[in-house]
Amino acid sequence: MLTKADDFPIHQTPEPIAYAGTDRNFYDRYFFNGYAPDGSEFFAAAFGVYPQLNIADAHFSVIRDGVQYCLHASRILNMERMDLTCGPIRIEVLEPLQKLKVVIEPSNGFAAELIFEGRAFPIEEPRFMRRIGPRAFMDYTRLTQNARITGWIEIDGQRRDLQAGTVGSRDRSWGIRPIGAPDPQPPVPMTLGGFFWQWTPLNFVDRSVFFHINADPEGRAWNTRAVIAPDGSGPEAHYETEAAVMGDVNLIAGTRHARGGTLNVPLAQGSASITFEPFLTFLMRGIGYGAPTWRHGGYKGELVVEREDIDLAAVDMASPENVHIQALSRVTLSTPGEAVQTGMGVFEQLIAGPYRPYGLG
Repeated sequence: MLTKADDFPIHQTPEPIAYAGTDRNFYDRYFFNGYAPDGSEFFAAAFGVYPQLNIADAHFSVIRDGVQYCLHASRILNMERMDLTCGPIRIEVLEPLQKLKVVIEPSNGFAAELIFEGRAFPIEEPRFMRRIGPRAFMDYTRLTQNARITGWIEIDGQRRDLQAGTVGSRDRSWGIRPIGAPDPQPPVPMTLGGFFWQWTPLNFVDRSVFFHINADPEGRAWNTRAVIAPDGSGPEAHYETEAAVMGDVNLIAGTRHARGGTLNVPLAQGSASITFEPFLTFLMRGIGYGAPTWRHGGYKGELVVEREDIDLAAVDMASPENVHIQALSRVTLSTPGEAVQTGMGVFEQLIAGPYRPYGLG
């Protein structure tokens, strides 16, 4: 079946774009987040395409005054991968790799129009490849870019223009990861696995800093890197290292969420350190990550749109659906030979199963 994408030079296989190889877990996703400079508002969006499942879904979520408001949408893809609309949620690529727009048409009390403009050329993270025995659990590529954001968000008739200085991050990832209904046949032999993930896209006055780590239950990293990208820089001007370390992490009692931490990034002039002070918790299930009823790639019907309101003060943060979070954090950067900088970013953490460096069995 030919689709709009076939008229663009983006084919990855000898087949039309409608067919993404043969792995049913293939996905292609947009992610966005943003936050006011005073930390008073946080928002995020996700838009996923699942060609083998013939499904698209999208999510938009905003924290206002202690409540996380969520809008979820899912539809049949109809094998048309270039239609970046799912119910009221739409993505527009205004300038590839530089400027994108997220639009929420009025629905269920939501409306928004947000423009994300990159601060530097996107970074390409190392390819994520992880197997459970012979089975590919993950195999994907991701680009990440910090952005300045303009626009407005309306919830239940209360429209707010974004504050000047609103920033955030956006990413694009594609490849293989578990989506849709779980596989009914587990890997053989059964092993006690674990998944450890930290991700910290940070915005400072004149630069972006990125760090991520995937590690096994013993703390051995299988994918990690830190990047420093000065504003306006191209890919050749990014500083990259796989030797950065997140330390001094202690968990909030009864949860798998970090109370804080210190990232150390080795530089030619000595180690730079970044301290994290989390102060607001965004539940990633609000945009489909680990959501009990809105799992990414789950079949809902021809078109389904639902609203969900989460009272963050009443949530059990120890519940499995609330383990995956982005903690909005104030961050302080100390670099040898430079003045101390303060900024803001997220400390995303997901710890599933055992992680012995933190005493989790």
